[in-house]
Amino acid sequence: MPMSENAVRKVVSEPEVVAVQPGQLPAAQAADKPAYRPGNPRLDAQSNRILRDYGTSLRDHARRYRLDYRLILAVMKQESGFYEGAVSEKGAQGLMQIMPETGLEVAEALQLEDVTRPHDNIQGGIYYLSRLYRMFEGVPEDDRIRLSLAAYNAGIGRVYDAQQIAAYLQENPTEWQSIRDALPLLSKRYYTLHKSVFPKEKPSTGWFGDSGQTVTYVENIMAYYDRYKEVLQ
Repeated sequence: MPMSENAVRKVVSEPEVVAVQPGQLPAAQAADKPAYRPGNPRLDAQSNRILRDYGTSLRDHARRYRLDYRLILAVMKQESGFYEGAVSEKGAQGLMQIMPETGLEVAEALQLEDVTRPHDNIQGGIYYLSRLYRMFEGVPEDDRIRLSLAAYNAGIGRVYDAQQIAAYLQENPTEWQSIRDALPLLSKRYYTLHKSVFPKEKPSTGWFGDSGQTVTYVENIMAYYDRYKEVLQ
């Protein structure tokens, strides 16, 4: 059914976390100091470097926020190409390409010193993705991951708007294929459709003209994720 206005504005509490013993994460991060270890011969050099330098933190935080660390690795590959100093044209920073506004919110929630630092950036990005993932509770896993990734890239509001269009067209708003088809319909050229779908006759987050980039983003990450699942335990 279409998402209500209250649902679009839904505020999600901090994700449920797995109990961590005092000092566990700092100790794990200390163990991430670069040391020579043979890399996985089935992985590229950059993936092996990230796992060598940040693998313990990546796994610990992914476990804590109940996400697959291999999915996070795939997000990192797509977002930053594994470059710690990456900065996008829109200001997103670090391995997980966290936007400044999101970075402030995440830093406050997690008491992080600087989300541009690699370890903090990894934790902040995982935490934020886990929040989005929880917004699609009850959705089949494969679709849930894809919807969460689309929200990480385009914003949760864009996905909610696409869900409203999908529901109006009598498509399943919890299926990625329906959202993939609905995202292009958020562009300005479909303003007559918007008058029938949205109370204010326009998507709640405004017109969206870059749906192709979001779709490519999601499918690229899922391809990387499939590859990592093949070669990593």
